[in-house]
Amino acid sequence: MHLQKDNDSPAGLAFAVSAYILWGFLPLYMKLLDHIPALEIVAHRVIWSVPIAGLALLVMGRTSNLRAALSSAQAISMGAVTAALIAVNWGIYVWAISSGHALDAALGYYINPLFSIALGTVFMGERPNKWQIVAIALATSAVIVLTWSAGKLPWVAIGLFMSWGFYALCKKKLPIGPNQGFLLEILILLPFALLVATWYAVRNESHLFTLSFRDGFLLLGCGLVTAVPLMLYANGAKRLRLTTIAILQYIAPTMIFLCAVFVFDEPFGRERMIAFPMIWLALIIYSVSLINQMKKDLA
Repeated sequence: MHLQKDNDSPAGLAFAVSAYILWGFLPLYMKLLDHIPALEIVAHRVIWSVPIAGLALLVMGRTSNLRAALSSAQAISMGAVTAALIAVNWGIYVWAISSGHALDAALGYYINPLFSIALGTVFMGERPNKWQIVAIALATSAVIVLTWSAGKLPWVAIGLFMSWGFYALCKKKLPIGPNQGFLLEILILLPFALLVATWYAVRNESHLFTLSFRDGFLLLGCGLVTAVPLMLYANGAKRLRLTTIAILQYIAPTMIFLCAVFVFDEPFGRERMIAFPMIWLALIIYSVSLINQMKKDLA
């Protein structure tokens, strides 16, 4: 299976960078919810993303494609795949942050670009230039250092990079626009999310304004912190090569890494002091190469 080869665009770069910066700050929000079960948090991320994503489509006047997708077996089946992948990713991520494994989450997202590059090579026919190869080699070396310092690859890291890597790939095959695709995904997940929320309510364990008003407002806010960056990412992913998205993904794990060490007080070792600047050097090299390539394309 080979997908159509695509190119980078300035708009796609702006969308993707914005999404990853917002994701970089997300652990600070999720840490406020660390006393709430991850399953309940994920359910509310789905439920309260629906009105935000729906309102965004109404304002942009792009609901017709969604209606067509809801009557298409192909769109529904691919939407179910991407919905399942993003739900798994959210669940692992929320659990990792709330249980003190933010560094494991960062490690998973550091590895993910390498996995995405492999997927791009196999399915998209993408080939990096020599400077991009240098950047990828530096990033690979940094990930090896981080993996060695951990002693082994934890299931958190593996689950995160595999679920997100395949999500990014399958997202490109969804036969509708990125914002419509996101709403389709959360509409598919909505019945399950409502069942989970109802289950917690019946057991008198719901945190939605029953045990704390603070928790209730934070759960409502899950829709905003979920929908906005994911819609930005979806718009960026449609306009960028998979390998470009792969390198940009270092922004979020670097910010997660900083939160884990300096805010959450997770241990910071000598190996990470070596790996961290290696990853940023890889970003600089790849970014310069990308900008030069974009200038040539626009000339």
